[in-house]
Order: sequence, then structure tokens, then C-alpha cells
Amino acid sequence: MRLKYGMVGGGAGSFIGGAHRRSINLDGEAVLVAGSFSRDYENTLATGRELGIAEDRLYKSYAGMAKAEAQREDGIDFVVVVTPNHTHYAICKAFLEAGIHVSCDKPLAVNTGQAFELERLAREKDLLFLVTYTYAGHVTAKYAADLIKSGQIGQVRTVMAEYPQGWLADVDSGGGKQGEWRRDPAQSGNTNCLGDLGTHVENIVATMTGLKIKRVLAKMDVVVPGRVLDDNDFVMVEYEGGATGLYWTSQIAIGHDNSLRVRVYGDEGTILWFQEEPEKITVIRKDGSLTEQHRGYPAITPGAAAYSRLPSGHPEGWFEAMANLYASFIKCVKAKKEGTFSRGMIDFPTVEDGAEGIRFVEACLESSRNGNVWVEY
Repeated sequence: MRLKYGMVGGGAGSFIGGAHRRSINLDGEAVLVAGSFSRDYENTLATGRELGIAEDRLYKSYAGMAKAEAQREDGIDFVVVVTPNHTHYAICKAFLEAGIHVSCDKPLAVNTGQAFELERLAREKDLLFLVTYTYAGHVTAKYAADLIKSGQIGQVRTVMAEYPQGWLADVDSGGGKQGEWRRDPAQSGNTNCLGDLGTHVENIVATMTGLKIKRVLAKMDVVVPGRVLDDNDFVMVEYEGGATGLYWTSQIAIGHDNSLRVRVYGDEGTILWFQEEPEKITVIRKDGSLTEQHRGYPAITPGAAAYSRLPSGHPEGWFEAMANLYASFIKCVKAKKEGTFSRGMIDFPTVEDGAEGIRFVEACLESSRNGNVWVEY
């Protein structure tokens, strides 16, 4: 049974819309049948024609799409939302209220009020909600979580995580269409770099370690002249139970492309993970032994290995990681339709995880605005 899905955003000129479509297509378990791809209806029509979608399912607005698809006997099973940050809340709310499962790009919303309302709606409507923190879908990221949960590096003491990029390093680095809206408070919200990259850091650390943040101290800087929103951030973290962390996110780090890196230090060992080299993970034991374990080999735990698509030596990357999130999400949506779903089947970032990301951002904003002070969660 192939599911049917629709998309809001992702029209001509969009990077992320095409990325979602390609990732979903990797497994062929869902087909795109409806869309409101742009506020410009001509763009929506052109995109729809290119994708082979019937014209009566190309909508002028997301609201019209949610209402019409909910009323169709052959309506969509889920919607994919790939629009600028400030629109996520209203679009997701419309589809949840229409009884349609949702996948939304991160960050989930621009404030915790919106995030918690979406969380409440999804719970009340008993709907599934995927937030596409793509890096959590890497086989090696899942394996790291398994290692830490099973006590392979003992009790976690401290975490160092960073996500530097260099694409907005100077006044001439506009970043194209993506850069324009991310740097605009009206579209991005109260943060740029931390909302874009810091939410990934918060999520991947939480996913790998299971640690819960107790309080944060943040320094959010606007480095490039003429900008309004942050482009370089440092965050000190204290977790429940006593572990500590230090996060760095940046869009001005020349020489870095997409350098999400996590180092987890326990009292029995260390785990090193780098998303630009997701085929491997490094484990260092207390006795000094160092093991580099590669995806595709028997050392990878069964739960993580189940998401491998290719033999070792055939590199898997970002598309496969996103496809892995969709694989779990689509499996759960199918189970909902068949009456066989259980919460234990969920192996993707949920609306609750998305809300935690917004909670993290708001605490950091409060800390930075008040002179870099500790803010309790």
C-alpha cells in the first residue's frame, strides 16, 4: 500500500522541497498527489505540472488544500511543510485540525506558545508529527545512541557539540533565497543561526545521549555588519544529573561547509561523530584503545543497521538519513490506517522533540539578552 502525500512550499527555486521529495522517493512508499507549492499560484501550477500532479489538486492556499484534501475520499495521508519558519505554525495547525498527519521542516515554530499548541493538537487529534532533524537519521548516529544507552562509555560527563558553516561569512554573502529569509526577523523569527543550526545541535545531542537540559548560558553574536539576527553563537549547558556541555554554532566560519560534530565524554570512554563523514564513528575506551567502526559491518547494532541501504564502502549520506526518518514515519502512518500502531514504533523526531528545540532557543535568547546569564529550564 503506497501512501499519498501533499506538500506546502517547495516550488521552483526551493532547495528543501526537492530534497524531501527525493528522500521520500528512495523507498517508493508514498506518492506526491497534491500541493500548494508557492504563494504564487503560477509557480504552484508550473511545479505541479513538472511533477505530474493533476491540476484539481494544485491549490492556491494551504488552507484550501487542507480543507479539500480532508473531504476527499482519496485525500492525502500526510502533508510535508517546507516553508520559512514563521509560516510553520499556521500551516501545520490547519492540517492537524483537518485530521491529517504532518511532517514539518525544523525549527517547528518561532516561539514555545506555537510549538506547545501544535504538540497539544497532535496529541488531541491522535496524529503523527515528524520534525525533520535529518542528521538523527544517520545509521551511525543511531548506533551512537545505542552505545551510550547500553553504557558502553559509562556515565556521560560532558558533551562538546558544534555546527559551523561559512556560507554567510561576510557582507557580500547573501546566501540566495535561503539566506535572505533566514536573516529576516519577519520570516525567521528572533534568531537566525541558533534557530537554524542550534536546534540541530540540541536535537542530535538529546537523541544520542538522552540527557535533559537543566539550564543554559548563551552568547549570541551578530558579527557581520548590517545584520540584525545572530550569525555566531556559544551556549554553555548544564544537564539534569550533573553533566555539562558546550555548543557552538556559526555561519561565519570560513572553511566549514556543514560541520556538525558531536563529542561525548563518559567515565569509561568517548564517542566521536562527524556528520560530514557519517560512514564511521570513533569509540575510545578508558584503556586508550581506539576503534573506528564503519556502517555496514556486524559491529553496528541491529536497530541501527536496519536502516542501512547499501553494503559497506558504498557511501550513504544526507538523502538516506532523511529517507530513514520518513521510513519510520510512513511505517507508523500505515500502521495507524491498519489499526496496528503502537508508540514504540516511533523512531523519528516528533513534535515533542521539535518543541524542545524551540524551548532551547527561547532560553538562549533570554540568556543572551540579559547579559549572558544562566537561565533555568
